[in-house]
Amino acid sequence: MSQLFNFLLIPGFSMMDFSAAAEPLRSANRMGGDLYRWRTLSQDGQPVPASNGMSIAVDASLVDLHKDEMLFVVAAYEPLASIKPELAPWLKRQDRAGVTLGGIDTGTFVLAQAGLMRGYRMTVHWEAIDSLIESYPDLDVRHELFEIDRRRITSAGGTSSMDLMLELIAQGHGRALAQRVSEQFIHARIRPRSDSQRDAVMQRYTVENPKLQAVIERIELSIDKAIDVQELAHGVGITRRQLERLFRTYLDQSPGAFRQRLRLDKARHLLQQSELSILQISIACGFESPSYFGRCYREHFKRTPRQDRAVLTGHVDPN
Repeated sequence: MSQLFNFLLIPGFSMMDFSAAAEPLRSANRMGGDLYRWRTLSQDGQPVPASNGMSIAVDASLVDLHKDEMLFVVAAYEPLASIKPELAPWLKRQDRAGVTLGGIDTGTFVLAQAGLMRGYRMTVHWEAIDSLIESYPDLDVRHELFEIDRRRITSAGGTSSMDLMLELIAQGHGRALAQRVSEQFIHARIRPRSDSQRDAVMQRYTVENPKLQAVIERIELSIDKAIDVQELAHGVGITRRQLERLFRTYLDQSPGAFRQRLRLDKARHLLQQSELSILQISIACGFESPSYFGRCYREHFKRTPRQDRAVLTGHVDPN
C-alpha cells in the first residue's frame, strides 16, 4: 500500500522547499510503481501564497490524518505570523493519533510553538538556527541538513529537503531506487544528514590562510561574547598585528568591524524570524545595551531595529 505524505503549506512558504520535497516522491513512483501519494493542505482550505508571489491551490483543509501518514509543515519567512488558533490543537491531535510530524525549513518553528518538539533532535535553515535556539532554549537544535528522530522529521529547506526525501526513499525501498531518483534530478551525490548547510569559511569568505579561517570560525561561534583581538591572535600562534594584517589583506576590514557586521547580521535575522524583543535580541547578539545596539544598527542599516522589523515583516511601506 502506498504511503501518504501531507504537506501543510504556511503562507509565505518557499516553493523551492516544497518542490524539493514533493518531486522525489513523484520520480520514485515513476521508477518503482505506486509507492507514494501526496496531498497539500492549508489551514482553511484556501490557496496559499508562496514567498515568490505564486499561489498553490490545496487539496484539503485541516482534516484528521491516519497514524500511518506523514505530515510536513512547510514554511519560510515569518513562520508564526499567519498561524491560526486552531492549528496547534489540530497538530497535537494528529500527534496523539500517531502521525509522524515534520518541519521543512522554518516549519520546525510551527511544531516547536505547538510544544511538539521537546525531546527530539531538530534542524532548521541556517539563517533561522539562532532564532530557534533563542526562542526555544530547551530544545535540541542541530546544524545538520536534516534530522530523522522517531516520529519527528525536519529539514533545513532548499535542496536539503531533497536529501531528506531520498533518505526516506532509501529506508523504505532501497538505496538503488534513491540513487536513481537522485540522478534524475542531476543531484550527483545524496548528502548525509551530517553534511554542513553552509560552505566552509574558505569558500564563504575566499580566505585561504588557515590561521585566519580558525579565527573567523571562533568569532562566528562566539557572537554574543566579547573577544579580545590579542586573545584571538594568541590562540592561533600569531601576533595581534599579524592578525589585523590578515583581516585587512583578505577582508579589507579590522577584526572588530568584521565581528560587528556578523552581530548586526544575526540581529537582523532575529528581528525577521523571531518574536524576541529588541532587548532580548541585543543581549543575544552581545551588545552592551539596547541603546548602543540601536545606534549601531541604525548606522549600518539606515533604520532602527523597530523600523527594520516592520519593513522586513512587510507591515509597513519601506518608503
